[in-house]
Amino acid sequence: MNLQGCGTALITPFKQDQSIDEKALRALVEWQIASGIHFLVPCGTTGETPTLNKDEWLRVIDITIDVNGGRVPIVAGATSNCTAEAVEKARELDRRKGVDAILTASPYYNKPTQEGQYQHFKAIAEAVSKPLVLYSVVGRTAANIEPATLGRLAKIPNIIAVKEASGNISQIAEVFNHVPESFLVFSGDDAITIPVIALGGVGIISVCSNEIPREMSELTAAALNNDWPKARRLQRRFLRLMQANFLESNPMPVKAVLAMMGRIEEVLRLPMLPVKPETRSKLEKIAADVGLLQVHASVSDL
Repeated sequence: MNLQGCGTALITPFKQDQSIDEKALRALVEWQIASGIHFLVPCGTTGETPTLNKDEWLRVIDITIDVNGGRVPIVAGATSNCTAEAVEKARELDRRKGVDAILTASPYYNKPTQEGQYQHFKAIAEAVSKPLVLYSVVGRTAANIEPATLGRLAKIPNIIAVKEASGNISQIAEVFNHVPESFLVFSGDDAITIPVIALGGVGIISVCSNEIPREMSELTAAALNNDWPKARRLQRRFLRLMQANFLESNPMPVKAVLAMMGRIEEVLRLPMLPVKPETRSKLEKIAADVGLLQVHASVSDL
């Protein structure tokens, strides 16, 4: 498995009746692969996984596996703030052919100590044979994986990578001083993909690539190939879109834009909601400016 480049943290499309929109999901996955995405990440936070029951969670992953047909790696999400449950979820994915690695985030709400996080991830790693990608996202979990803790975890053979979404460049720089060169560091924030790669990272697990898979894949590949002028051009063109995806809680904005593009219905599960009117206006303008909307008419034009 060659795990690098741009991986999409896939949204989960829903129908108006709140059921999974399997047709839209299949089309989204196919479009991602056809657009040159390097790997797929179903059932992360962007996929509203906390609102999926076990059968739905596995169904989303199975559809992704089926459409993919082995073309790109799949890193499937399995997170819980109960270590025993996280272990069981990881074991489910360990048994699934077509899942290449497992993404698992820090326990949320509990606020474990660094030792607690170490023991949590160690228990998951020891329960499975597949590689683990850890997910450090203090803004969502209230639990930061500190660089020294990550260094300890990197010594566990099947913990191979981290999605570093602290947004703290100083911390990310320090991570590289604690982990071996073989350990994979992915940016968890689209806007800082270039600096993370410049520090030694291998790519991005992206929200924005739901909307612009080809462009985010090209940006990441350019940076990895030291074609910094091309990477910077794409960064400048799409930075506003990257930032706009977080005007409200992810995945509310990205689902709004994908609905504007006609790829999904804008349906979310509580506690997520459709974006506010003022946010929608901003998203619509930015999406039109970067060429995602073929026909754009603001409310004032109607």
